[in-house]
Order: sequence, then structure tokens, then C-alpha cells
Amino acid sequence: MRINKFIAASGIVSRRKADELIKEGKVKVNGEIITTPGYDVGPKDKVKINGELLRPKKFEYLIFHKPPGYITTKSDEKGRKTIYDLLPEEYHHLNPAGRLDKDSTGLLFLSNDGYLVQKMTHPKAHIPKIYLVHAKGKINSIELQKLVDGIEIEEGKIAYADVCLIESTNAQTTLQMTLFQGYNRQIRKMLDAVGHPVISLKRIAHGNLTLQNLERGKFKVLKPKQVTDLKNYVKKVLADNNIPFIMQ
Repeated sequence: MRINKFIAASGIVSRRKADELIKEGKVKVNGEIITTPGYDVGPKDKVKINGELLRPKKFEYLIFHKPPGYITTKSDEKGRKTIYDLLPEEYHHLNPAGRLDKDSTGLLFLSNDGYLVQKMTHPKAHIPKIYLVHAKGKINSIELQKLVDGIEIEEGKIAYADVCLIESTNAQTTLQMTLFQGYNRQIRKMLDAVGHPVISLKRIAHGNLTLQNLERGKFKVLKPKQVTDLKNYVKKVLADNNIPFIMQ
């Protein structure tokens, strides 16, 4: 994780203030003054600011079943409901690993472990996210292949997915779609491009995490073994993509 993000994740200052402290030479990593905000640190590195050691904080991990009608942000200038309206205040400091748009439902993973969240959302990590999708109309085999091969959803952005056809009628098609990218509203844009707008969209898995029969609007704190299993899973996927991951 970048040193400025590491400091900001500790909660003592903002990232902008962290940048200032770093450029002023007030930050040391393992006894060495660091003046580059992009310097990478791991969980075992000792970071000091003005001689004071940044203490590791207690990390918390939970999964949440997002219902429709809520946005994935801590506040909204338009006054819309957010997922934090459904979470106890004691968990309002946790950050989601990725988002779901207002109308989508399903699994969100939240944590104050900034290192893990950052690795899970790394653009080159390819951590799979699986969705159950209902789309308007009957999708034919040619259109399905387009989804797999890739569709230009914006200039220069080619989106693709692993697609499994579950059921298809003249009225609607049910698909299981697995994404390895993280483009905004990717599935909706892909299906719009082949002429079959999304009726409903539900994330059912993120990496090795699943909803575990969790009801909409409810959350579940992960047990230590589940956290360890998640970290081991992420480490393996990242290793396959030549991205380092340091176990804590």
C-alpha cells in the first residue's frame, strides 16, 4: 500500500495531510526518512510520524446484503439513502471493496483493513465477482458470445465477462455473469449494448465470499478463520497475476 494511503487509513490525518507530512520529511519507515507519497509499505513495516509509531488498529471485516434503493457511499449530497443507514454506527468507519449501484442488490464486503480492500479492488487483480442477472428479452447465442468476447462500453474500454445461460424465454433471460474487471455499471452497459436492458442485478459472490443465506439489509461479521481463508484466496489470485500480497 502507498505510504500516504497507509497513514490516512490509520485515521489520524487525511491523505492530503499525509502527503504534506511525507514531503516535509516527518515520516520514517523502518528508521529511514521517506519523502515519496507513492512509497509502498506492508503490514510488517514500522511507520513513524514525528517519532511516534503508528499503532496497528483493530481490523474488522463483515459482509452485507445490500437491498435496492441504497447507494454505496457514506454520504450523499442529494440526500439519497446509503448502505450506512442500515449499518450500526459502530461500523460506519468500514469501507466497501467496490460498489453496487442504487438499483442493484447483493454482496458487499466492508473492512477498515485498507491493505486488503486495496488489493481486492486492484485493477489488475482480477478478483472474480459473480452476479445473477435478469435481462429483458431472449438473448441469442451470438449476443451471448459478444458478452464473452468483449464489448466496447465506452471509448477505449472493452468489457467482457464469463457468462452462463440459466434460463431464457421471450420475456426475459436469466444469466450468471462473472466479472474480472471493475468498470462502473459494467453489466448494465454490456447488456444495453446487445439490446437487452437489465431487469435486476444481484451480486452473489466476491472472491471466495458468498451471501451465506444472509437476508437483505442484514450484515454478518466474519470469523477469524473466514478472514484467513479470504486472505489466502486473495494472495493466491494476486500471485497468479504477479501482484505481491503480504499476509498479516
